[in-house]
Order: sequence, then structure tokens, then C-alpha cells
Amino acid sequence: MAAGIRERCGRGLAVVGQDNLRRVVLRERDRAGGVNVGLIGVVARYALDAGYDVVVEGILYAAHYGEMLQELIGDHRGTTRCFYLDVPFEETLLRHASKGDPEYLAHVTEAHLREWYVERDLLPSGVETVIGPDSPLAATVDRILRETGLAGAPRDTDPPVRRGPSGQ
Repeated sequence: MAAGIRERCGRGLAVVGQDNLRRVVLRERDRAGGVNVGLIGVVARYALDAGYDVVVEGILYAAHYGEMLQELIGDHRGTTRCFYLDVPFEETLLRHASKGDPEYLAHVTEAHLREWYVERDLLPSGVETVIGPDSPLAATVDRILRETGLAGAPRDTDPPVRRGPSGQ
């Protein structure tokens, strides 16, 4: 979904991927109090401060990421929208099997998915818009772009360069 949003928005949109920061950058397991939780918040804030629109994406368990997300939402002065893709486990299995990466499919098994799956893991504040499994990818991307105000022509320029105190 984040890739579809990025494709439609062009430059100026930062995708802060939980999996990338946790698994690739830190090689950390997903656990409460993990270093990745703070890193996601720092990266999102840095990109926002630099003038980027930001999509924080991933399987963000409320118990692990909820406090950081609530703080990020509360501190952000611009438009903030949260979306939760509510997909039953059976549909999760089908979507997982359709991924085109055989190495990933061999590594992430149905047993892993069963262990990780948490039904309706919403933030307690009720800020998320729930999108059901009946919403096709293109319609979901359209909806997110429309509701966040990101709809429109792709941007072809980077956000302005931040300058230090001396103008450099």
C-alpha cells in the first residue's frame, strides 16, 4: 500500500517502514521496548521537520508502538490520518502467498503468520480509519490520498533543503 502511495505522490513523501528499520537496519526482533520503536519516531519526525509528507507503515502492534504513535500524532501540527487494514487471517494467508519473493515466502511461514496475527489491534484513542478486506489496493490508495489531502498530480521536486544556522 505504501508503495502505491509513493508511486502516486512522487518526491517529497518519506515512507518510514517498520520492517526496514527493525529487520534491516537494526536486525531486531519485534518486541515491546525495542530500539526500533524510538527509531521509527525519530525518522518520522526528522522527515516531517525537513518538509516531507510521511507514511509510517508496517505491522505496528498497539502494545509495542501505540505510545510512540500517539505522541507522534499529538505533536504533529499538520494533517495526520491513521489507517488500519483489517484483513482476516485467511485473507492474510492468501495475500502472503501471492508475494513474488520465494526466499521471503520460505522464510516467513504460515506458522509465523499465525504467531504474529492480532485481530483488530487498534490504538485505544480510536484515531484509525478501518479499511476492510473488500477494498481493492487501487481503491485503498485512492482513499488514503483523498483523505490525507495528498491526491493530485505527482510532485517532481524535492522538499526545500534545510539550512543550518549560518545558512549553509
